[in-house]
Amino acid sequence: MSAPFGIYVHVPFCATRCGYCDFNTYTASELAGDASSPDGWLAAARAEIALAARVAGERTVETVFVGGGTPSLIGADRLAAMLDAVREHFPMASGAEVTTESNPESTSPEFFAGIRAAGFTRVSLGMQSAAQHVLAVLDRTHTPGRAVAAAREARAAGFDHVNLDLIYATPGETDDDLQRSADAVLDAGVDHVSAYSLIVEDGTALARRVRRGELPAPDDDVAARRYELLDTRLRAAGMSWYEVSNWSRPGAECRHNLGYWLDGDWWGVGPGAHSHLAGTRWWNVKHPARWAGMLADGAVPEAGRETLTPAEQHTERVMLRLRLAEGMPLDLLDAAGATAAARFAADGLLDAEELARGRAVLTDAGRLLADRVVTELLVAEDAPAPGTEPAVTAADAADAARSGS
Repeated sequence: MSAPFGIYVHVPFCATRCGYCDFNTYTASELAGDASSPDGWLAAARAEIALAARVAGERTVETVFVGGGTPSLIGADRLAAMLDAVREHFPMASGAEVTTESNPESTSPEFFAGIRAAGFTRVSLGMQSAAQHVLAVLDRTHTPGRAVAAAREARAAGFDHVNLDLIYATPGETDDDLQRSADAVLDAGVDHVSAYSLIVEDGTALARRVRRGELPAPDDDVAARRYELLDTRLRAAGMSWYEVSNWSRPGAECRHNLGYWLDGDWWGVGPGAHSHLAGTRWWNVKHPARWAGMLADGAVPEAGRETLTPAEQHTERVMLRLRLAEGMPLDLLDAAGATAAARFAADGLLDAEELARGRAVLTDAGRLLADRVVTELLVAEDAPAPGTEPAVTAADAADAARSGS
């Protein structure tokens, strides 16, 4: 198999639940009374890594990404043991990228030193904002300066690659708030920034507050202005966008996420984690205790699977590649789609010069309307046969890249 291969590892534990989050995460009180624990998670993760090696065969691991949840909550020793299990069962590529997400409040210089010694090469920290009142709306528990301090601690521990996450267009945020957040990110000396417009997900505490009228819903026009403000600031500082929601210095792109966007294969370890091998996708049961129990019993913890049709694979390829700065080959589209692409170039949403060279590449204006461009390009193509509707939406694809699942 020629596709790049990565391993995603899901740590489901969180100290508290952020009001906007709908990921598969659990606080200690939500797990009280069952068998879920960090040590139980580690034993089950080892078992699933061994299972992955039996199924996937001698695939060389090019990237490992530990997400959550809050991986830093389980400590450096358990993260090191998990990575040792990957090395035990899989060959690792020379220069493999090994990332863990971390929340600023559960990190320390000792934590960063421990995971660096274990072989982690990259850290992604959830900052979200430098404004205390914005963090309060998001139910984030760290202080505004802690994320910057954590990024500096990671750099001091020897990490060349450090990412900070931002969320913009939170109710109550101002342009100045976002400007200060961007300045703080750059002052921290990181080489990668991920930034996402706040989405009010059904079933979250934030959604309930918006529904009750306690908070206004995020405004699309405000979000577009904030995106432009952030993009301008990051580009002026030498960071380039390489995916609609991601900026980096040269050579600091997240290779694991690029694997998702460029038809890679990956095995998802952990409760609720998703996997993809050679056009087949499956996902694990969600609850940590059930996931661990099934593995302890020698069962495969799979909740469901699907084999993508050629039409579904085409839809995802268009959806994901167009979000990249390099765009996609125009020959991925049929004649109707190419005609629609020409119309978008005339409207300034696709780069006319790149289109003439055979690539569909979003302009700065096109990035603000990326989902619309993708949708209309696909709609313009011949209608799919019954049963071959798109498997996911553009928003789903963006969420998958953000959560690593």
